[in-house]
Amino acid sequence: MLTIGKLADAGGVGVETVRFYQRKELLETPKRGYGIRRYGDADVRRLRFIRNAQRAGFTLDEIKELLDLDAGHDHHRARELATSRIVKLDRQIADLQRARECLRRLARQCAEGKSGPCPILGAFEV
Repeated sequence: MLTIGKLADAGGVGVETVRFYQRKELLETPKRGYGIRRYGDADVRRLRFIRNAQRAGFTLDEIKELLDLDAGHDHHRARELATSRIVKLDRQIADLQRARECLRRLARQCAEGKSGPCPILGAFEV
């Protein structure tokens, strides 16, 4: 059995993050036993699931739904959520690639050393 600090360490987060997840109802808040809340292996697994899902780009609402789906073994809906997330990631990747190419072009123009305003700074002016 773990204290909240040990749970946070095991999940690679801070104590306030654990409390935040509890307020969002992603993690349960156990009852106090002898004045201290104790967490088990299932809580560590759930916390790690939340962190890994966040790294994959899921929102907290989507993570809550995934956790609920896991309890009901709803593979179809979980696949829909994952597919939707892939589409969003593909859009973000395309946006980032366009931004990278734009910055490369501006950096090349800047490296040419022509006189006048800086092309990089000028590109961000309104």
